[in-house]
Amino acid sequence: MIIKMITASIVLFKQTYAEIESLLNGLNQSGINTLFIIDNSPFNAIEEKIKINHPNIQYIHQADNPGFGAAHNIAIKKAMSLGSRYHFVVNPDVHLKDHVVMSLVDFLENNDEVGMVMPQILNTDGTIQYLPKFLPTPISFYKRILYRKFNVFKSFITKYELRDIASNLIYDTPVISGCFTLFRVSALQEIGLYDDRFFMYLEDWDISRRMNVKYRTVYYPKVAVVHGYAAGSSKSYGLFKVHISSIRAYFRKWGWFFDSERARLNERTRKQFK
Repeated sequence: MIIKMITASIVLFKQTYAEIESLLNGLNQSGINTLFIIDNSPFNAIEEKIKINHPNIQYIHQADNPGFGAAHNIAIKKAMSLGSRYHFVVNPDVHLKDHVVMSLVDFLENNDEVGMVMPQILNTDGTIQYLPKFLPTPISFYKRILYRKFNVFKSFITKYELRDIASNLIYDTPVISGCFTLFRVSALQEIGLYDDRFFMYLEDWDISRRMNVKYRTVYYPKVAVVHGYAAGSSKSYGLFKVHISSIRAYFRKWGWFFDSERARLNERTRKQFK
């Protein structure tokens, strides 16, 4: 049973209809009232198929490609105008498991102090993607790059990405991945939407950090989705440059080495596990 108005948005860039059909079917059967698709592709190649097969979906074509966060903002503003209480941000390469949508909604319904929540995120082989994290320092990014390339700094990554925390433990984390996130819309109205200075990458880190100052931001591994993690910036020089640009934007906004709030929020996260 639908508790309140629930909306969701997916941002596309050159995906085919076949690539998202299963996700659309799953979301339409999950209890979501209105689903928005913001298509940042150069051409609206899938619009007709969506309108034929899913007439309830609101399709919006943005050929100028304003970016990931800015495109979701278009949908979130429309969701707000509809009176949405809860809004999901969903990547197109996600596959739903369990009763993830209503389980997360129920969690927010019963925990008014929570502003956003993410489920456990699995790879296609069933292994866990370690997406909750502490707030980063510039050194964190440097070590993550070296870890991915040379498999060094393992102990640092284990702690930074909270890999040593029990896999079934519900806990607060200052960084929540944008691949599948549920927002309390009233909290978004208070702290603001995605910062469109981030074209792609780190817009989710920025918004979860802002949310974590005033609300709990929670990792809820009792339910899961499968995410086809591409790590595009490690394979494409163009995406790598976009990623570096977002890293610079993040630290220009929050501070490179002097960031007292980062230390406070990270320490608050650590204290949960003592």
